[in-house]
Amino acid sequence: MILLDGNSLTLNDVIKVSRFKETVALSPAGEEQITASRKIVDDILKTERPVYGISTGFGDFSTVFIEKDKREQLQRNLILSHATGVGEHLSPEIVRAAILLRANSLTKGYSGIRLETVKMLLALLNNDITPAIPCKGSVGASGDLAPLSHMVLTMLGEGEAYVDGKLMSGADALKLKNLSPITLGGKEGLALINGTQIMTAVGCIAWDKAVTLVKTADIAAALSLEALKGTRAAFDRRICEVRPYPGQLATTDNILKLTQDSAIIASHINCRKVQDAYSLRCVPQVHGASKEALQQAARTLTIEINAVTDNPIIMPDTGEAISGGNFHGQPIALVMDYLKLAMAELGNISERRTNRLLDMHLSDLPAFLTAFPGVDSGLMITQYVAASLVSENKVLVHPASADSIPTSANQEDHVSMGTIAARQSLEIIDNVFNVLAIEIMSAAQGIDFLAPLTPGKGTTKAHAVIRNIVPHLDKDRFLSPEIKKIYSLIKKGTLVDKVEQSIGSLDWQ
Repeated sequence: MILLDGNSLTLNDVIKVSRFKETVALSPAGEEQITASRKIVDDILKTERPVYGISTGFGDFSTVFIEKDKREQLQRNLILSHATGVGEHLSPEIVRAAILLRANSLTKGYSGIRLETVKMLLALLNNDITPAIPCKGSVGASGDLAPLSHMVLTMLGEGEAYVDGKLMSGADALKLKNLSPITLGGKEGLALINGTQIMTAVGCIAWDKAVTLVKTADIAAALSLEALKGTRAAFDRRICEVRPYPGQLATTDNILKLTQDSAIIASHINCRKVQDAYSLRCVPQVHGASKEALQQAARTLTIEINAVTDNPIIMPDTGEAISGGNFHGQPIALVMDYLKLAMAELGNISERRTNRLLDMHLSDLPAFLTAFPGVDSGLMITQYVAASLVSENKVLVHPASADSIPTSANQEDHVSMGTIAARQSLEIIDNVFNVLAIEIMSAAQGIDFLAPLTPGKGTTKAHAVIRNIVPHLDKDRFLSPEIKKIYSLIKKGTLVDKVEQSIGSLDWQ
């Protein structure tokens, strides 16, 4: 069970809850923090004092004072009017992550929400009710207003939700799990939707997939190094010591571990070839830089999942309600754009290694890795697919955060587009998994042609795992299903898991 206190949630906790459905509860300290901040809001509600979102309208309506008898209706209307998202529904794991993150932020005790309302969020998680949230419609400030409103609809018995994979009305979803809809109190609608939890949830899922991706990229590069009879000289740790980036050192150690005891590499250790092409020789620098970006993403996301992104912020120690801009998604927008570029680069260099494997003038292997060139085309067209995917990524990698469109009659005149950046990161990562699948297929084929020489301990294991699901290409056949098999294997992390069981953990930081 994960206990929320608003301060100590980890990225691994998010994955446990979002993907593996770990149960969640409030810590005693968390309950105290929620109760203390709610008392301040209750006191404000008894007065005629104008406080944004409590006794005033929202956005450009912030100058409109709301009478006491309309303040609950104000909160319900906020949710109904803001639930305007479009597009396909976000995946269940992203929605579960978003619910968890919103609950954790509210538990920090600066939003003035009622204890029972936060517990309703946790009830959605623990009863496996997944609000149907359209993926498009957020500009990333004031937070993720539209998608989070769809989350709250389910709590009100409105909108739609999934239970056991079946889409139904929000009312039916609650009824099925013996839950009753809530009525929002003062400020609660605003507290539930004024935050960055959708973009951050997507970012957390992207981070988890990217950890698998960077390790898989190192395995792919090691397989290509073997197949192309590359040298381990460029992976001398002393090179890293004079340019001490942790990501570069981690990559170097991974490649050395994967290729340890390689008979293939030992067979040409004294050849006249001085150095390899950049796509092999610069793997520590390129893969390492991508790992550095992933580390920065982890640092930013860890801060954000334990942050208050509401407005106004309720200060229990002074009774103040302070208007600010913590809902602005710029920190997440920038780091997700950075992650996009870093992951796309892994695809770029992978495609170049695949091209080298298939070109007999560069590889000293049969043309397009077929024993019967001309009659057979071998793996020729797989490189076309990789080229298509990396080119698609070059479009997706354009920084979403470079754009801003004013909203709410120019009251909200600069926005982050962080949710777009986060969603694009998932598309890029998925494309790169396919690019790596093609490289791994090609490298395994190349290694076959070097028999009876054997690769290193880690690369031997990787080769065996691939050959267990995709046989050697002895003549032309339908390859798309085989690419898909390798893609599924590596995306699930199975290849990384099996290799790590053989040689120990691969590092990403």
